[in-house]
Formats: sequence, structure tokens, C-alpha cells
Amino acid sequence: MLKKFLQAVTGKKQPAGKNSSGGKPATQARPAKKPADISGKDNKNAKRGGKKSNQPAKDTHQAAHQPHHGAPAAAKKSQQKSADKRKVVDDTPWSIDDFKVEADPTKTRFHDMDLPDSVMRGIHALGFQYCTPIQAESLPAALRGRDTIGQAQTGTGKSAAFLLTILNRLLTVKPEERFASEPRALVIAPTRELVMQIGKDAEGLAKYTGLNVVTIVGGMDYEKQRAQLRNNVVDVLVATPGRLIDFMRSQDVFLDQIEVLVLDEADRMLDMGFIPDVRRIVRATPTKDQRQTLLYSATFNYDVRILIDQWTTDPLEVVIEPEHVATDRVEQRCYLVAESEKYKLLEQVLADEKPERCIIFANRRDLTRNLCDKLNKNGHVAVLLSGEVAQEKRIRTLERFRSGHVRILVATDVAGRGIHVDAVSHVINYTLPEDPQDYVHRIGRTGRAGAKGVSVSFVSEDDAFVLPDLEKYLGTKLELTQP
Repeated sequence: MLKKFLQAVTGKKQPAGKNSSGGKPATQARPAKKPADISGKDNKNAKRGGKKSNQPAKDTHQAAHQPHHGAPAAAKKSQQKSADKRKVVDDTPWSIDDFKVEADPTKTRFHDMDLPDSVMRGIHALGFQYCTPIQAESLPAALRGRDTIGQAQTGTGKSAAFLLTILNRLLTVKPEERFASEPRALVIAPTRELVMQIGKDAEGLAKYTGLNVVTIVGGMDYEKQRAQLRNNVVDVLVATPGRLIDFMRSQDVFLDQIEVLVLDEADRMLDMGFIPDVRRIVRATPTKDQRQTLLYSATFNYDVRILIDQWTTDPLEVVIEPEHVATDRVEQRCYLVAESEKYKLLEQVLADEKPERCIIFANRRDLTRNLCDKLNKNGHVAVLLSGEVAQEKRIRTLERFRSGHVRILVATDVAGRGIHVDAVSHVINYTLPEDPQDYVHRIGRTGRAGAKGVSVSFVSEDDAFVLPDLEKYLGTKLELTQP
């Protein structure tokens, strides 16, 4: 009681005791404070978590060299330092000399980016040598702290671009002290699978840095995720908007110490109706002149431009146009078929093609469920990936498919985002998607890593309505044939 009274009178944090689970604290617990404003109202002058920020405005080209702290220095001196507990890092001897990449005038090496050795070791372990176009164009400015917006499709290397920016910042700018529940970098993405993939990529790149990456998504063990946030220092937080809002409401995470904010697939978040939640999240972070913001989108339409103006300061714009909207490595076939004959045709394609690994896409959850059940009843081994499947089961399902234990995956577009499996030989569009970008995303699941792939689309009278927009987007006519 005395501690709470002193805190209420002085406004200063008091040294923390045990963590919420009752055990020994892994780090100093976050002191009680006013919760972040997640009311949904725009208020640029609202206090973020009751902390006063005395940080100068960001120089977009030098922000990476400025410490970012929300509490006054005098208050910090009076507080107990947190025990910044870190995971054990592989201490096997390694030198940058072990990572040799020949200079190429047509390519940019990661060696040319002046990244910390611990990050370079992660890049080396993952087998990367040269930057992709979006990495080469965005990293020099982003590493200096400049806001960046990137227009790029899936598979262009944008995840590594923003993750390397984050890791460089966190390793080169040291905060005076740390509290649990206060991440320094936040990545928001629209789907669970994409968040899980980004989290996996982040852990790979950060493997030798000692930085702690936490991934939170809906459908997973809530208490386990809560413990990760409350009992350890969190450096990089990767999250879906809904689950992050849940933890903000329960005051298990505070965003007023965010130094780098990443918004991935902004156009997709707009389409899925997540922007109101994302606005609440962004308002809980420092103002845009006191954080670095990186925003990525497949398109820069009017709505995305509005978000860019609201959330970034003098951003560098990087646009990476794909050489071809649809890759030449994928053979595209379109069959005219009556709706009632689609399943019979599917059985014929599976029998004739004998796909090594196949993803069957459909537009609705009920259709994918019925289709998967029908395949299994007819002697196939198929698994389902849709929004109605619990997240833990979705992860197990994807691992079974990736490992080759099952060869047929039936999926919706939302669940299909984030599927990165190299050995997919066939993609079957049981129904054509209404959004042409989803078609390109679907067929991009095959023909990966230099391999050839096959895309088979069933076009019924219902699907025919989306053909004109799809052909316009592809820039070519699709040849329709009788099966």
C-alpha cells in the first residue's frame, strides 16, 4: 500500500518485486501505469501510458544513433535497474572472415551495409550472400533511421529488409534500462501465418544477437504468450492486430518505448478491416517524429497513401515492380467446367498429374471443409487450412504438409498467406479468387526456388465474371480449354 501511495504522489516508478506468476522475476516487472489509449478516438496529444517523453524530434537520417527513452533521466536514476536476462547465445568461435562473398558490380553484398557481426553471422547461417532489389534500395536509408515505404510483392525479401533494420537499431542503440512488457520494435501483419513466418525469419536472423523475439497471434495459448510478455525483456514483438489489442487492454504489453514500427501488407489489412485496430495500436506508440516507421504494401492505392501520410515522416519510397506479374516458371492451365462437374475434374487431374505436393484453393471456408472431407472419403489424404481451424492445429497441419507426410492441402486465401513450401508441384484453383492479386499469390506457391510448377484453374459460369479483371491485371489473355 505504501508503495502504491508513494507512486501515486510522486509519479515515479517504484522498484518491482515478483512477477505476475509469483516466481522469481526474470526481469524487473513493468510498474503500474495508465493504460494506453485504445478507445478508437484520434487524439495526437493523448498521453501514452502516462509517461512523459523528453526525447527530441527525430532526424530521419540520424535517428539510428539517438537513444529512445520515455522517462526523465532523474527518475531513471532513482529506479532499480532491471536484470536484462537474455537467452543463451551460441558462443562457437566465428569471424566475419568466415563469410566471404565476392564483390559483384551488379549486386549489393550484405557486407556493404556495415551490419553488426552478430547479424552478419545470422545472414551467413541462412545462406544469404547478396541483397534483393528491395533490400539494396531501402537498407542504406533505413539503417540510418529514415522512414521507408516499400511497394513489393511476396517473395521479394522485404521481411529481411525491415528485420535487418530493426536488429541494427536494437544492437547499436543501447537503452539505459529495460522493463518487461516493453518491446523496442513492433511488427504488425494481417494473418497468423504471415506473423508466424516473420517471427521465424526474425529468430533466424537474430540467432546470434541475444535479442528476444516474441510472436503473438490469436488461437494460441493465451497464458503462455502473456508469460512471454511479462516475464522477459521483449526486444522484437511480431503480432496480429487483434491479439495485440487484447494484451494492450489487459496491460500485459506497453508500446510507448517502440523505436521501430513495421506495418506489413498494409493493403491487405485494409481489405480485411483491421485498420481501426491498427490505428489504436499506432496511437499507443510514440509519435511519428519519435519513432522509425516502415510500411510495406503490394499497392499504393489512395487509402494506403492516406495511412502513409498519417504515420510516416518524409519517407523514402521504394517500388519494386515484379519482372512478370505471373512467373514464367509456372505453367497456367484453365479448364471450362460446369460447377457440378468440378469435383469429378479434380479427381481426374489428381489421377493424371500425380502431384508431388499440391495446394487446392477455394474461396470459402465451408467449401474448403467439404472439399477436404470428400477427398479423404475417396481415398486421398488431405488436410485443411482455413480460418476456422485452431491456430495450433494449423501449425501442425502446415508442418505435416511441409515435411511431406501429406501431399494435398486444401486452403482459403487468408490461411494461404504465409505458406512458404518449396516443393509444391501443383496449385489448383477450385474457384477463381475475386481479387486478381490473390490469383498471383496462389500460383506463386508453386514454381519456387527455381523449380517448375503447374497451376490448374477451374472456370465455371460463376468464375467467368472475374476473368476480365484477372486478365487485365496479368496483362495477357488466359487460354480456356475443355478438360
